[in-house]
Amino acid sequence: MSEKREFKSESKRLLDLMINSIYTHKEIFLRELISNASDASDKMYYKALKENIQGFSREDMDIELTVDKDKRTLTIEDHGIGMNEAELDEHLGTIANSGSNEFKKALDEGKDDVDIIGQFGVGFYSAFMVADKVEVFSKKYGDDQAYCWVSDTSDGYEIFESSLDHYGTKIVLHLKQNTDSDNYDEYLDQYNIERLVKKYSDYIRYPIKMDMTVSKKKEDSDEYEDVTETRTLNSMVPLWKRQKKDIKPEDYNEFYKSKFNDFSDPQRVMHNTVEGNVSYTSLLFIPSKVPMNYFSSDYEPGLQLYSRGVFIMDHCKDLLPDHYRFVRGLVDSQDLNLNISREMLQSDHTVKKISERIEKRITKELTDMLNKDRDAYKEFFKNFGIQLKFGIYNSYGMLKDKLQDLLMFYSANKKDMITLKEYVEAMPEDQKEIYFASGETVEKIDLLPQVETVKDKGFDILYLTQEVDEFCLQMMRDYNEKPFKNVAQGDLNIETEEEKEALKKETDENKNMLDAIKTALGDKVVDVKLTGRLKSHPVCLSASEGVSFEMEKALNAMPNPEGQKVKAGRILEINPDHQLFSALKTVYEKDPAKINDYADILFDQALLIEGFPVDDPVAFSTKITNLMIEATK
Repeated sequence: MSEKREFKSESKRLLDLMINSIYTHKEIFLRELISNASDASDKMYYKALKENIQGFSREDMDIELTVDKDKRTLTIEDHGIGMNEAELDEHLGTIANSGSNEFKKALDEGKDDVDIIGQFGVGFYSAFMVADKVEVFSKKYGDDQAYCWVSDTSDGYEIFESSLDHYGTKIVLHLKQNTDSDNYDEYLDQYNIERLVKKYSDYIRYPIKMDMTVSKKKEDSDEYEDVTETRTLNSMVPLWKRQKKDIKPEDYNEFYKSKFNDFSDPQRVMHNTVEGNVSYTSLLFIPSKVPMNYFSSDYEPGLQLYSRGVFIMDHCKDLLPDHYRFVRGLVDSQDLNLNISREMLQSDHTVKKISERIEKRITKELTDMLNKDRDAYKEFFKNFGIQLKFGIYNSYGMLKDKLQDLLMFYSANKKDMITLKEYVEAMPEDQKEIYFASGETVEKIDLLPQVETVKDKGFDILYLTQEVDEFCLQMMRDYNEKPFKNVAQGDLNIETEEEKEALKKETDENKNMLDAIKTALGDKVVDVKLTGRLKSHPVCLSASEGVSFEMEKALNAMPNPEGQKVKAGRILEINPDHQLFSALKTVYEKDPAKINDYADILFDQALLIEGFPVDDPVAFSTKITNLMIEATK
């Protein structure tokens, strides 16, 4: 005989809250019930170890799944410790009460091969997200009598004597009928059940078995027939929990490709187990190619999170700093504090500690690659170096010390990528600044007029070809107390004293002409001056302090709802040693008014060299044509 019993904890409202609000995805129920079955098997396994009970192995303590489409039932059955009547009443009649927590505390030290997954006692009730009736048949190890706990959550539950042909627990879910918004039939589909086991419970350490109907070719015939075979759905032992010495490179490669949907082998593998105040295992991969959606909003960074081999979430952003967002992989820890649904992390120092250690591990791997396998690192940097630069820029330079030695830029002297450290080590003693120039490509930068003289003086120049480069260096300000200097901005101060004196003299003698050119150009320029920046070129534009030309282009390419444009201050610089300057002086002496056309032509030429459009191409062309005609008279 049985009698209806009320739930002992809170009220029906609490149960409704748990099954409707705590879990984000209904499919989580299978993970929770399998985890509970694993807990019960662990308890039995521990008891066998402690009491020296013979004949126990994990392989024999399987967890069986059974689908009955006609009855609309899904059954989860284990060979664990089982429960008697009092324990069914205590653990299933009291919401948020679980024996796992107490059992975990009671484990003897040294028995580290027994893991208890469930710690909240609410996982069982996730079954009511998909079932309108749940039956739990259980027989405790050592007892002769089995009991059944049954509830439809309407007004409580019943417990009565029943039968079970083995110790352990069998949970029968009577699935709900489909609705317009929910399809419960999917939990009767054998391939969907297999998918959910692979996704959430692949590394449960007991075999999860299910009879599956498959189509096979008949012997001595081309015809096919449906046959039923028992399959083990989970792999049981995670790759990351195996001894490294037993894992081949191809094992890591195949795991990565299947787990993270990549067709290429990873460039680097980092497999680490850390024990101490915070214990975890991490298996991290650096992809060998940039994912197709990496620079789109569809790309989700973060590491997969497991707790004792049970899948918790797919993209845990808290465990991976954004400047290493390209890293794929997973973390498995028994020390993580999860919220009640085990779908999210609770913010605490443990998460932060693991994240800090993972960051250090990735930094070490990249540093080792840079120092020991230069070609591999250059390939990595081509793929993901931009992320390191954004890391410095987005942190307003706070990550400078962590990332600066991992940066690489093209060297004008070396004709190859070099680090900032290598640049500084090769600097002449009299060089005070790190010179750089920006542009679309290395080839175009190399043709800039401002580059020629700096190279001629024996100084190396870093060529910056990505939009983020200048912003990154601006946030860094310097490297080892050597400030960064744009060769196309401000005074370079690389002339000898004799050159400076000659430049000053020439400027003083031609002040009126320079003022006339500046007047002619109006607000197009902030200044017109003679320069020691040029060698063979007649003119160039330099930017005043602040925003550079490349930064102007990058900022103006960004969406701006207000339509405001950024503009760098333009300085027209004229080479006093070029024949053009002599021609300008002659024109100004003969006909000062003509200097206006020359000023416009020179300015437009300088704009084109810098990659800017001229304001009036037709006027520019007309003035050039007129000068050509005059030259033939």
